[in-house]
Amino acid sequence: MDSTASALDLLAALLTGRAPPSSEGDDHHRRLLALLATSLAVLVGCGVALLVRRSSGSPQAVPAPPLAAKKAREAEEPDPDDGRQRVALFFGTQTGTAEGFAKALAEEAKARYDRAVFKVLDLDDYAAEDQDYEEKLKKENIALFFLATYGDGEPTDNAARFYKWFSEGNEKGEWLSNLRFAVFALGNRQYEHFNKVGKEVDQLLAEQGGKRLVPVGLGDDDQCIEDDFNAWKELLWPELDKLLRAEENSSTAPTPYMAAIPAYRIVFTKPEDEKHINKSFSLSNGHVVYDIQHPCRANVAVRRELHTPASDRSCIHLEFDIAGTSLTYETGDHVGVYAENLTETVEEAEKLLGYSPDTSFSIYADQEDGTPLFGGSLPPPFPSPCTVRVALTRYADLLSSPKKSVLIALAAHASDPKEAERLRHLASPSGKKEYSQWIIASQRSLLEVISEFPSAKPPLGVFFAAIAPRLQPRYYSISSSPRMAPTRIHVTCALACGQTPTGRIHKGVCSTWMKHSTPSEENQECSWAPIFVRQSNFKLPADPTVPIIMVGPGTGLAPFRGFLQERLALKETGVELGRAILFFGCRNRQMDFIYEDELNNFAESGALSELIVAFSREGPTKEYVQHKMAEKAADLWSIISQGGYVYVCGDAKGMARDVHRTLHTIVQEQGSLDSSKTESYVKSLQMDGRYFRDVW
Repeated sequence: MDSTASALDLLAALLTGRAPPSSEGDDHHRRLLALLATSLAVLVGCGVALLVRRSSGSPQAVPAPPLAAKKAREAEEPDPDDGRQRVALFFGTQTGTAEGFAKALAEEAKARYDRAVFKVLDLDDYAAEDQDYEEKLKKENIALFFLATYGDGEPTDNAARFYKWFSEGNEKGEWLSNLRFAVFALGNRQYEHFNKVGKEVDQLLAEQGGKRLVPVGLGDDDQCIEDDFNAWKELLWPELDKLLRAEENSSTAPTPYMAAIPAYRIVFTKPEDEKHINKSFSLSNGHVVYDIQHPCRANVAVRRELHTPASDRSCIHLEFDIAGTSLTYETGDHVGVYAENLTETVEEAEKLLGYSPDTSFSIYADQEDGTPLFGGSLPPPFPSPCTVRVALTRYADLLSSPKKSVLIALAAHASDPKEAERLRHLASPSGKKEYSQWIIASQRSLLEVISEFPSAKPPLGVFFAAIAPRLQPRYYSISSSPRMAPTRIHVTCALACGQTPTGRIHKGVCSTWMKHSTPSEENQECSWAPIFVRQSNFKLPADPTVPIIMVGPGTGLAPFRGFLQERLALKETGVELGRAILFFGCRNRQMDFIYEDELNNFAESGALSELIVAFSREGPTKEYVQHKMAEKAADLWSIISQGGYVYVCGDAKGMARDVHRTLHTIVQEQGSLDSSKTESYVKSLQMDGRYFRDVW
C-alpha cells in the first residue's frame, strides 16, 4: 500500500505542480516522477496527433511520425558507402507519362537487383543552380533518362533548364567517362521534330564521354508508346544484369515480375467533414508565384462567339479577369487552363463505377503511420475530403484512350473471368494488333472501354491511381498584350467536337467548357477556372524597328493579335515601328474571318503594314497561307535577308510543315542557293532566334 500511495502522491504532484511529500526515498521518487512525466508527455502527444489526424482530411496536414519519416529519408537517400550501386532515373515530363515510365522501371528494377538503389529524379529539382548539374552528374555511374519532346521540338517545362545547359555546354570535353547511360525518348511521329530532345541528349551524352548501354528508345504516342517502352526495357535488362547482378547470380534467370497495381488509401467520410474545405476550389494554396501546381482562380469576364451564324463550327473569344491577383503575363506567353468534365460525362462515370455522386471521401498517398505507399511513386493526391462528383469532375481524365496498364488494373477488378481474360489479352503482346485497332484506331475513351466490361468495378483508390489519369491543363497562346489588357488574359479557342469511329461524339473538355461558360458581364455568378501562365520564347524583336513576318491561319492568329496590340500601344507612345506582314487564313469571309474589324483597324493605324488573307473555300481551288506566301516570295526574301523575323503559329502536323517547305523554297529560289546551303540558312534563322514556331 505504501508504494501505491507513494506513486499516487507523485502523480498528484505531477498534475498539480506541487512538490510531493518528503520521505526517505527522495531519489527514488525523483526518478519515478521523471518517468511519469515522460510517459504522460508521450500519451498527450499521441492524443494530440490523433486529434489532428481526425480533424484534418488533408494528408499534408499530418506530418509523418519521426521514425517513419526517418525510414523514408533513409530509403530515399542511401548511404553512398553501403556498397550498393546507385542508379539515377531522370525524367522530363509534360503530362506525366515519362515520369510514370521512370517510376515503373524503378519498381521493377528494385525487384530484380537487391544490391542496387534506384532513385527517380525530376531534372528541374536535381540541381538548384545550372552549375550544379556538372558537379552532380560527375558522381553518377549509371543514369537512365526518360525525356519527352513537345511543341516544336521543345523540352518539357521541367527539363528546359537542364536541356539548355547541357546542349550549350559542348566545350567540356569527355567529362562523363565514368557514366553508363540509356535514353528513352517520348514523342509523336506526326510532328516534324519527332523525339528531338531525347535524340539530342543521347548523342550529347555519348559525345561527352558517356558509355551508351542501349540505343535510344523512340516512343511514339501516335501508336502504342507502352509497347515501345517495353521493347526498349527488354534490351536494357541484359545490360543492367552485367552491371548490377552479383557474379554468382549472373546465370540465373530473374524471377518473373508482376507489377503491383497502385492504389491510394481511401477513407470514406461524412459530408460534414468537408466543411473546412473551400468548396470554390483553389489550388493556389496561398502561393504568391502561380504555376502548374499552384494556379490562380480567375473569373470569366467576357465570352463571345467569333464565327458568324452561317458557320457550322465555333470559335470562342474568352477573357479571364486577373485584376487583384499577382498573376502577370507577357505578350506571346501561354496560359494553362484547368477545365472541368461535362456533367453528362461525370454521370456516366458514376454509373459505371457504381458510386453515388454524394459519396464523400479523403484520399492519401501514405499509410496511417505516414509511410509512403508504393515506395513513394504515387503522385500527390488531389485536395480532399471531397465527393465522388467533385473528384470525377475536376481531377479524372475520362475521355482519353486507356493505356495497357489500365486494362490490367481493370482486369484485376473484373468479377467475370471472361471479361478479365479479354482485358488481359488486349494488354498482352499477343493482343497488340487488336489493341491497336479496337482502342487506338477506334479512339475508344476510358468510359467506353469500361462500359464494355460491366463486371469491372475498381475501388476508388485504384481508379484514381491506376485507371483514370489526372486531368491535365490545356494550353493556349495568349491573344492579348498586357500593354492593352493588363488585367485580362485573352484566349482564342476553336471548339473541338467531332464523331469518332465508334460513333461517339467527342467533345473537347476545355473548349466545351469555354463554349458554355458564363461571363461576369452577363451574370455575377460567373464561371471561373484555375489558370497559370507559362513563359514562351515566342516574342517580338527587342528592337521594334526590325521587320516581321507573321503566319497564323485560324486560331493561329492568337499570339499575333497580342503582337499587334503591343505594336499599336508602342506606336501610340511615339515609338517607330518596322514593317509587319500578317498572313491569315480561314474558310470563308462570311463565316470564320475572326477579328476582321480589329485586323483592319490595326492596318489602318499602322501597327500592321499589310494584311494578306487566304480563303480556302471561296474560289474554285483551295487556297492556303503558303500559297499567298509564294506569291509574295520576293518581298518576303527582302525582309528575311535584311534581318527580319519570321513567326508561324498553328497546326504542327499540316500547316506548319507546308509553311516550312514554302519558306525553304523561297530562300532557295530567291537567294539562288543550292539545297544544302538553303537548309543551313533556314536552320541558322532558327538558331539565331529569327524563325519562331508556336505549334501544336
